[in-house]
Amino acid sequence: MRTTAAMAVTAALLLSGAPAFAQDAQRLHGQFLDQRITWSPCAEPELEGLECGTFATPFDWRRPGDERAITIAVSRSLPAGGQAARGSVLTNPGGPGGAGRILPRLFQTRPRVADNFEVVGVDVRGTGASDNVTCGGYSWFGLADPRDRSRANLDLHYDAAELQATACQVRSGELGRVVDTEQTVRDLDLLRHLLGREKVSWIGYSGGTWLGAHYATHFPQRVDKFVLDSVADFTGTFQDVFDDFGMATERRLRVDFLPWVARHDAVYHLGDTADAVWRSYERTRAALAAEPIALPDGSWLNGAILDLVVRRGLYSKLTFPDIAESLAALASGAAAAAALADIGTAARFADAESATLYTVTCNDTPFRGDRSDLARQGDRQGKRYPFFGHHQVLAPCASWDRPPLRLKTPDGEGVPPVLMVQSVRDPATSLEGARRAHRGFAGSRLITVEDEGDHGIYAVGNACVDDLVESFLVDGVVPAADLTCPGTPLPEPTAARSAPLPLGWPL
Repeated sequence: MRTTAAMAVTAALLLSGAPAFAQDAQRLHGQFLDQRITWSPCAEPELEGLECGTFATPFDWRRPGDERAITIAVSRSLPAGGQAARGSVLTNPGGPGGAGRILPRLFQTRPRVADNFEVVGVDVRGTGASDNVTCGGYSWFGLADPRDRSRANLDLHYDAAELQATACQVRSGELGRVVDTEQTVRDLDLLRHLLGREKVSWIGYSGGTWLGAHYATHFPQRVDKFVLDSVADFTGTFQDVFDDFGMATERRLRVDFLPWVARHDAVYHLGDTADAVWRSYERTRAALAAEPIALPDGSWLNGAILDLVVRRGLYSKLTFPDIAESLAALASGAAAAAALADIGTAARFADAESATLYTVTCNDTPFRGDRSDLARQGDRQGKRYPFFGHHQVLAPCASWDRPPLRLKTPDGEGVPPVLMVQSVRDPATSLEGARRAHRGFAGSRLITVEDEGDHGIYAVGNACVDDLVESFLVDGVVPAADLTCPGTPLPEPTAARSAPLPLGWPL
């Protein structure tokens, strides 16, 4: 056991670069600083080939006298052959709320990263195999169709959103008050210390770009090489980010998906023009709104849920054939609903991912407006972006009892250069938002991927992006200026399919 003086020195080192936190850290109980992560082969089949472990972190970093702990589950891959890792790369799949222990498997396909680094996956506080928040299984999605703008339906719709907030906060209790970005970045810095690293690198997708930017802001001296892929605009609020969903999703749908389905009308029979495919979708949606389909798990597929599932399928071109096949089957009256509902929606840990999404987004940044404001915005957005404009994912935040949290806006000051990657038609994190984040974060470099709409680019098949990112991560090559890369082609309907790893927003 270390002496009290040594523990104080360790704590100061642990949180150097963040003076506001150092005083609290010096009063931390030694159990957090002196613990060791015991690594062993992961038990879960989906984590085969990785090592897993856990560590304890303070329940509330802002209350150093509180001796309660939260358990954080982690995984890692090490260089083959027993060679020493040059450093540690922490990874995050986004969300907020995505369970991240599976992510190191993605980078096992990237030898330059896998052979040089200890790659670490984290189920952040609130989700996965870590201590979970929950909304008790309640979900307001699909209870009322947001396209129905009648007064009675809107009352039902926003009542359901308010109940979502209540369910999440009541069922998660005190834990929900301390699941936010500030607490999580301090967990991550404790992890850095337990890994024995003075600095760490980072690969974060989507909501993981928000988390990475805030880690760099709190702990700039601990930043080595940070890659932010599919950038959530961390210079604004989560409400701003999610308000772009209607616009960004409409663009991906109209430019990429609908024309692709039309080009393959001989396969899907949904129409030989983009407009014809859209009309087919609208007919199918109207039929489901009038008569939902019961799914094998006891849930229902209706028009509103169809929007959500198809939107999630737009994240990766690899799922285009699955979405189109299911829409074709639904349009013809075949029972394809179960296959469609499975696309990108499975969660291993009950509702922890969606509960963490609500908890982090509603806790982190203030929400403007009430249900009247939401209704007016829904009218405007729905007229401009008919596919998803009426959906307001963060409507529960209007009723959230938000804790007194004030996050510093990341600006890049004092942070080494970070590398950002962004496709031009990303349906979840818009190009416009990514450019705002890039302009607002000093020293950053942006790789813009042209003629591309996938959400999550690095390590999933774009050779240009892969080379630039790995030159940055492995060789330390910082681009002299912003760069562009070409996108990758859309698939053929008969192409061999492999489900993409879940990157980005879990909803």
